[in-house]
Amino acid sequence: MKNIVIGSGPAGRLGSLELGKLGEDVTLIEKNHIAGTCLNEGCMVVCALTDITKFIDSNKRFNNYGFIKSQLEISYEKIVEKIVETQEMLRKLNQMENESFGNNIIYGEAHIEDDMVHVNNESFEYENLLIATGARPFIPDIKGSEFGLTNKDILKLDDVPEKLNIIGGGIIAAEIANIYSTLGSEVNILARSKFLKEIGENTREYVLKKIIPDVNIRENTNVVEAFKDKVLTQDGEELEGIPFFATGRTPNSEIVDGIVEINDDRTIKVNEMMKTNVDNIYAAGDVTGGYQLTPVARMEGITAAKNMAGYGNKVSYSCIPQTLSLNMEVSFVENENSECEEDDKSTIGFPGIGGPHAFWKILTGDTGFTEIEFDKKNNKINKINSISPSSVSDVAYLSYLMRMDYDLDDYSEFLEIHPSTDTNYKIIKNMWL
Repeated sequence: MKNIVIGSGPAGRLGSLELGKLGEDVTLIEKNHIAGTCLNEGCMVVCALTDITKFIDSNKRFNNYGFIKSQLEISYEKIVEKIVETQEMLRKLNQMENESFGNNIIYGEAHIEDDMVHVNNESFEYENLLIATGARPFIPDIKGSEFGLTNKDILKLDDVPEKLNIIGGGIIAAEIANIYSTLGSEVNILARSKFLKEIGENTREYVLKKIIPDVNIRENTNVVEAFKDKVLTQDGEELEGIPFFATGRTPNSEIVDGIVEINDDRTIKVNEMMKTNVDNIYAAGDVTGGYQLTPVARMEGITAAKNMAGYGNKVSYSCIPQTLSLNMEVSFVENENSECEEDDKSTIGFPGIGGPHAFWKILTGDTGFTEIEFDKKNNKINKINSISPSSVSDVAYLSYLMRMDYDLDDYSEFLEIHPSTDTNYKIIKNMWL
């Protein structure tokens, strides 16, 4: 075998697709289901459930306005059933797509020994190897941790929990809290430090007050013991509710332990070409750490594939856009390489516009909020935090502007489709230039 890819998540799947497109011989090995965490346990599951909670939120709003009278009856069991049914369809499509380029797919658990990949009692030689084995939920070392749920368990629940204690203070914690509080759970978030420290303070306050107001946030709180139906904090307080760990992820790097160089945090060490310290072994995606995002994993997988095929390529992590999938999307990006002096910074903030999916929020004043930090001297964007139904596309466009180091005038010919890109350049131009 010329190229072997282990792991079919976003990095491995896109890497093998790229190799196939380049005419390379490819074998893709997957332990469980094709498409990895994203489709089977992660963001696609969160997005599917968030589609439901957005509907519930809109229904409640319309009932309060008085022009719709309806009472929803939610079947969590049926929701899970349809998510699983959709996943099965997408797995088939993903497999067909990969095989359409002549790639061979093997299902089984691989291990590496004597410069060969072994799977299902067969052994394969390789010229190039891509490790894209992803990551798994990190479980903190506390007593009773075996009782805690993670994102891997969402589709195993029989019903919506009456009470839920989410341990963690990041994006996953916020998304899970939004889902289950909207579905009717009494939700606590127990964060070791500050909740949602990834986003700007004004944006964070909006999320707390307008999007997840029913969630009880406890910052600087450590859980010292978990039980099946409660947790115990460092202050000796018992909080009823099923424990749910949203405490980060740990890389599945054991497959190359002792073969390639491993960082202190157990991620695989790679260079900007996604190459390990072994010339013909590459790694991409969550197993390498860094930004654990599907688009970044895809980018890394494609970069690795091009280098495996002999086309020199380097990865860049400048101005990576991110989002929280809540009942209203929260998107953000920052130019970490900005050399803007403090005196040249200027920040403006403005409420969201009544565009698609926001018109009926005008009456309650919760159409969203966008805050943008500018480099006045160079007429460039340094940072964006945006809450709006269109923030995902808006911030993606603007992150490209930042990544390419364009100034705002270079974007003046951009023509948005109205009403969709509500916080994009035309609004920035009107409020800034």
